[in-house]
Amino acid sequence: MNLVENVKEGLRSVKANLLRSVLTAVIVAIGIMSLVGILTAIDGIEFSVSESLSSLGVNTFDVYSKFNRGSSQEGVKEKVYPPLQFQEVLRFVNQYEFPATVSINARLTSLAEIRYKSNKTNPNVNVMGVNEEYMAIKGLSIEEGRNFSRFEIQYGTRVAIVGSELAKTLFGTRKERINTTLSFKGNQFKVIGVMKEKGSISENNFDNMMLIPVIVANQLSGGQQLYYRMAVGVTDPNQVDVAMGEATGLLRKIRHDQVGRENSFEIEKSESLAQELESITSGLRIGGFGVGFITLLGASIALMNIMLVSVTERTREVGVRKALGATPLRIRQQFVIEAIVVCVLGGIAGVLFGILIGNVISNAIGFSAFVIPWTWIMVGFLICILVGLISGYYPAYKASKLDPIESLRFE
Repeated sequence: MNLVENVKEGLRSVKANLLRSVLTAVIVAIGIMSLVGILTAIDGIEFSVSESLSSLGVNTFDVYSKFNRGSSQEGVKEKVYPPLQFQEVLRFVNQYEFPATVSINARLTSLAEIRYKSNKTNPNVNVMGVNEEYMAIKGLSIEEGRNFSRFEIQYGTRVAIVGSELAKTLFGTRKERINTTLSFKGNQFKVIGVMKEKGSISENNFDNMMLIPVIVANQLSGGQQLYYRMAVGVTDPNQVDVAMGEATGLLRKIRHDQVGRENSFEIEKSESLAQELESITSGLRIGGFGVGFITLLGASIALMNIMLVSVTERTREVGVRKALGATPLRIRQQFVIEAIVVCVLGGIAGVLFGILIGNVISNAIGFSAFVIPWTWIMVGFLICILVGLISGYYPAYKASKLDPIESLRFE
């Protein structure tokens, strides 16, 4: 018999011993389902968290002033660099040509008291000067109203976006919050947006924050030095290093840093969260693979036992095939392929249920991404074939060594 006939014979054997084959395939399916299911859930969680972390700065790098105290090390006094100036920041934004978005922010005060009619806050509100890209890079969303326009940022319109907690403090249950006027340091700001609640997981307390155009913050600083910070968001995470190199060269040119001297500013890639996520998911994958391996080990033992029983039951059939000229190699192929067929049938069911269960688990714990893990599907099928090969080889070898005359006499 050729390979195709062996496969057909394997399917006929499955049909002839349907209940036994189904139970064996179910054991294999459970093993593959546990393996693919766990790994699918992990991939779904990682995909969702990666998207969230992307908005929190995983694909960004920060540029900010270099701070030191002018202290001495080994008798040499450290150089004190001037902070980033507003005009330098604006020049960088206008001249940076790499395909990326650049946000600007500067904290005007963290002790602001905001008033709306007779209501006022405690003097603990953060007031930040930002540009129109700040909210997108920081992963902030608008619950009501809109974001700043480029015109408002460029010309310093007195408009503001407030956090959810700040809005509750000032407006209470009032529904009309947009286009109301707030008072801060004797200046009137029209509310154009209210941010969605961010919660305490954020790096700043965005819920108790008021955002205003950065040029307005610069005007209200009253000569006080503001420390400007830029975040550059890159769409392709693989291009972050290239974007950092472009930004470093441009800012050195703007600040007239001499060749061979260190940067007069700090530039830092935000990747610690991504690295931590990768280490956690790697551990989870190893654990999931271990659970699936143990289940598949049990399935392979059960399959080997079934195949040994099958060889015993079909001893007379083997004798007939040998009498008709079947070689030991063909006999081995027949039984090994039968074992692989059972494993693959179980594997198909296991992969389908594994994808379904994995995505259900990731959705149940709050991650909405639907993932089809093609890599783990391929791994699952390869493992099925390997389990069938290992489990079927010894019974196949035993069948190929049967004496045809004794086999024909077997009852």
